[in-house]
Amino acid sequence: MGQGPSTSALQQCIEGVAGNRAGFTAFAGNPLYQIQWVKPYNLDVPVEPAAVVRPQTAQDISEIIKCANLNGVKVQAKSGGHSYQNYGAGGSDGAVVIDMVNFQKFSMDTKTWQATIGAGHRLGEVDKKLHAQGGRAMAHGVCPGVGLGGHATIGGLGPMSRMWGSCLDHIVEVEVVTADGKIQRASATQNEDLFWALRGSAAGFGVITEFVMKTHPEPANIVQYEYTIKLGKQAHVASLYSKWQALMADPKLDRRFGSMFIMFPLGAIITGTFYGSQQEFLKSGIPNALPQDGNGHLVLNDWLGSLAHDAEKEALYLSGLAMPFISRSLAFKRQDLLGPEKIKDLFNWVDAQKKGTLLWFIIFDAAGGAIEDVAQNATAFAHRDKVMYYQSYGIGLPVTKTTKDFITGFHDQVVQKAGPGTWGTYPGYVNKALVDQQKQYWDSNLPALEQIKAKWDPKDLFHNPGSVRPAKR
Repeated sequence: MGQGPSTSALQQCIEGVAGNRAGFTAFAGNPLYQIQWVKPYNLDVPVEPAAVVRPQTAQDISEIIKCANLNGVKVQAKSGGHSYQNYGAGGSDGAVVIDMVNFQKFSMDTKTWQATIGAGHRLGEVDKKLHAQGGRAMAHGVCPGVGLGGHATIGGLGPMSRMWGSCLDHIVEVEVVTADGKIQRASATQNEDLFWALRGSAAGFGVITEFVMKTHPEPANIVQYEYTIKLGKQAHVASLYSKWQALMADPKLDRRFGSMFIMFPLGAIITGTFYGSQQEFLKSGIPNALPQDGNGHLVLNDWLGSLAHDAEKEALYLSGLAMPFISRSLAFKRQDLLGPEKIKDLFNWVDAQKKGTLLWFIIFDAAGGAIEDVAQNATAFAHRDKVMYYQSYGIGLPVTKTTKDFITGFHDQVVQKAGPGTWGTYPGYVNKALVDQQKQYWDSNLPALEQIKAKWDPKDLFHNPGSVRPAKR
C-alpha cells in the first residue's frame, strides 16, 4: 500500500492500483521518501516527485498512466536513475515516477541470438546473463550500475561502439506503454514511427517494459592499454592529447579500438581497449601512435574481465554513488576538433583557474566508426557524424561557485575555440542550462520527433525539462 500523508485523488487512484501489495508506491511527504524512493543521483539538483511507483507488470504501468492522465500529472520512467539532472525523477517537482526495478525478465533465442531483456536491468547484470546464455555480448557504456532502459534509448555509447555501433542500434523490438495506457509492440514493421522515436528519445514517448536486442559473440581476446602521466600541470600533457586526438580522429583507425583521454588534478590518463589479440593489436599500428614509456602498460583480458577493468577505471572518476556535481559536455565533428595551438591554450587555461575542489575531471571520449555507418535520420539519435565527445565534472559538498565557474568556463573556452559550427551534445549528458536543449540533443531529427510526439502524446504526459515537446497543430 502507499505510504504518505496525502489523500489526494492521485494517491487514491495509485493506491487502488497497488491493492494490498507492499512496496508498490510511496508519496511526497513519506518518511525517507528521498533516500528510499526518489534516490536522486545529482544531489545538487533537488526534485520532489508526487509519487514513486514500482510496478510489477505492464498492466500496472498502464493503470498508473491512466491515474496520471486523470489527475493532470506528468510521468517519467526510471531504470538506473543516473540522469545528471535527475530527469528520471521528473527533473522538476510533481511528476509520477515509474521505477522499473521489478522488470528483470531475460531470455535468449538461440536460433536468432536475440535477447529479450527487461527494462529494469543494470548493464552489469545484462553482461553476466548474456555471457551465461551462450557467450554473447552487445555494445554499451562502461558503468555497470547504469540502467538499460535509459541507456539503450538515448544512444548508449561505450568502448566497443566503434566496432558494433551504439546500444540503441541493437534494438530490434520493444514492448511499450503509451500515453493512452495501451500496451503495444514497436519495431521496424509495427508502429514504425514510434519505434523510430523510442530509439533516441524514449523519455518523451512512453514507458518501455522490455527490449528485444541483437547480440554478438564475445570477443575471445582483448588488449587493454593504459598510460598515466602525473606532472602537476595540464600544459605538460597538451602535446600528448594532440597526438591522441589525431589518432582517434583518423577515419582509417581500426574499429576494434576504443579510447578515452581523462584530465584530472595533477595529470592525465589514456585508456584504450582493443577487441582482438595482442598480435592483432601490434599489427594494427595503433601502439606506434601511443606513448610507450614506463608510464604505460598492457593488460590481456577476456570479455568479462575487460568489462570489470573498464568499470574499475571509470569508478575512479565517476562513481555510481549519489553526490552533488556540475557537468558540461559537447560533441565534435571531425572538422570541429581543436588544433595543437588551441589545445595548448586550453590546457594552459585549465592550469590558471581556481577549481574550488580536488574532485574534478574532464573526459574526452572517441566515437565514430560503426556509429557513423547508420544514417542520421535512421533513428532519433542524431549525432552520427560526431567523432568525439567531451564531458566535465566538478564534485563538491556542496558544489561551490568557484567550481561552477571553472566547469562552465572550460565549456565556454571549448565552444569558443571550436567555432560556431560546433553544436549539440549527447542526450545522455543532459543539462538544464543549455540553450534550446531539445535542438542540441536531437538536431535535425527534432521536427520529425515533434510531429510523432503530437500523434502519440499530444498532451505531453511523458515530460521532463529536456524531453521532446509535441508540435503545435
